[in-house]
Amino acid sequence: MLMLFAVALMLALLAIGSHVTVALGLVATGLILMIDGVPLTVVAQTAFKSVNSYPLMAVPMFILAGNLMMRGNIAGLIIDLVGSVVRAVQGGLALTVMVTCVFFAAISGSSVGSAAAIGAATIEGLKREEYPARFSAAIVAVGGTLGLMIPPSLGFILIGSIVGLPVDKLFIAGVMPGLMEAAFLLGAVAWMSRRYGYGITTTRADWGGFAKRLPKAGAAVLMPVLVIGSIYTGYLTPTEVSAFAAIYAAILCLLVYRSVTVGGVWTVVRDSVLQTTMIFAVVMGGSLVGFVLARMGVSAGVVEYITGINMSAWQFLLVANLILLVLGMFLDGVAMIVLTSPLLFPIATALGINPIHFAVIMVANVEIATLTPPIGLNLFVMSGIAKLPVHEVVRGVLPFYAVRLTGLMLITYIPAISLMLL
Repeated sequence: MLMLFAVALMLALLAIGSHVTVALGLVATGLILMIDGVPLTVVAQTAFKSVNSYPLMAVPMFILAGNLMMRGNIAGLIIDLVGSVVRAVQGGLALTVMVTCVFFAAISGSSVGSAAAIGAATIEGLKREEYPARFSAAIVAVGGTLGLMIPPSLGFILIGSIVGLPVDKLFIAGVMPGLMEAAFLLGAVAWMSRRYGYGITTTRADWGGFAKRLPKAGAAVLMPVLVIGSIYTGYLTPTEVSAFAAIYAAILCLLVYRSVTVGGVWTVVRDSVLQTTMIFAVVMGGSLVGFVLARMGVSAGVVEYITGINMSAWQFLLVANLILLVLGMFLDGVAMIVLTSPLLFPIATALGINPIHFAVIMVANVEIATLTPPIGLNLFVMSGIAKLPVHEVVRGVLPFYAVRLTGLMLITYIPAISLMLL
């Protein structure tokens, strides 16, 4: 009964507009005060311990690297390079946008950031080529979600820090699912463009233009190769790679392309610190909730109940997906991860599910959450950039839900997709 009241109170705080960190912290602190023998100092100790994590230090560096690349207008270089050859087919510019989303996914780790950068660089071009406005907004919103799956992924860093899984293995596990999702989305965009006659095509691929643009864009294209390659080979840890990525991005934007001034770098650093602070605040609030669940025996009780009713692994995965999809309507990705990880991972482990595979399933659900109203952040980002009502962006995204749900089911019930590179 006490836990039900706590959940109702947290939902009420969120409903009146309280930040998720405030809601989590207040409810968890209140419950801690009701537990006998637990001093109030535990609140500060638990919160500090949750962010005093070496793997979690990769978060601010990857955010900084992604923000620098976005501020430096790298999207324009990639669009020009890829578009040289891809725009010779029907829907070429839309396909170019999706390929650019894959590129930014491999450097930013952020869904919203990728959508914002690519949307700002492509919406006007898509409009000039007479793509429907809601289709244009939808492909950027959907493509931006790949930033959560393709490494470096902030979602995997959070899960690894909370659950204690190796972040490098989580990154590697996200490569094939991310590429599969990208292939599905490219196929959907190509099919829709051909069926409805979207876009203006050129007569042939401009390989000469591609060769001319490659030297200039080559340094940017090399960045995701270096990041993923360093992690896969084990040459650098994810935290070390994050620092390398930030330095590399700064050199590109300041010295190679000269697209960002020193003053601009300071602005990017300030924005990155603010974004990191918000993420860490949610992590601290979630850690308090996790402490309460463990101390009150809720986590152990749920595990015992699930194993007691002989729920099979496939049934649990179906239920977990349904829970995460519903939560995605009301919570952002960070809040979803920090709230559900302490509860769902012990159950998955007890049922014999590989925890790395389950982490990929969770991130796939978070991807869909960024597209799910009424909270889906990518919908609001593209609504602002494309100057469309949110419901119009949702209508554009609707055909892609089937693609994302198909990908989720394949990831869920074919573990080899996630684990083949480990």
